[in-house]
Amino acid sequence: MSDAIGMRAAQIARRWIGTPYRHQASRLGAGTDCLGLIRGVWRALYGAEPSAVPPYTRDWSEAALQERLWQAAQRHLVSKALADAAVGDVVLFRMKSAAVAKHLGICGAVGDAPTVIHAYGGHAVLESPLSRPWQRRIVARFAFPDKLLPTEEAALWQH
Repeated sequence: MSDAIGMRAAQIARRWIGTPYRHQASRLGAGTDCLGLIRGVWRALYGAEPSAVPPYTRDWSEAALQERLWQAAQRHLVSKALADAAVGDVVLFRMKSAAVAKHLGICGAVGDAPTVIHAYGGHAVLESPLSRPWQRRIVARFAFPDKLLPTEEAALWQH
C-alpha cells in the first residue's frame, strides 16, 4: 500500500466520526458498524464495493468458529505483518481469546500515540487510543490495495 492511500483512508474514516452505531449499516452520518465503516472507506477510495455483503447477525460465525471476516479481508485487502503498522491500515481484532475475530478498525496514527478509528456497539464512530489492551487483540493487519485485482475491477462495473 502506498502511504498516500493509507493517509487518504484515515482521512476518509475520520469523516465518519460521530456516525451512530447501527448493526449492518454503512451510511455516513446515518449509521454504521465496524464492517460498514471499512465498506464506506472502500467506496470512497474505489467507487464501489468489490462484493455484496450478506446479512449477518451480531454473533455470526461464532457457533461454527469460522473466521469469515478474516477470510473476506484476505480476499479484498493486502495482508501485512502485525509489526508493520502504517496509517490507514485495517486491523482485525479478536475480542475474546476463544472467539472468532470480528471487529475492525482503521489506524489513524502509529508510533508513540497510536489510534484506531472504529465503530462498536453503544458508541458512534470514534478515534480512540490504540492502547495496549486493544493492541493485544489485533490478530491481523491489512492495507487497502494500490490497485484492484482484475476480478475486483470487473465486479465494480457489474454494479
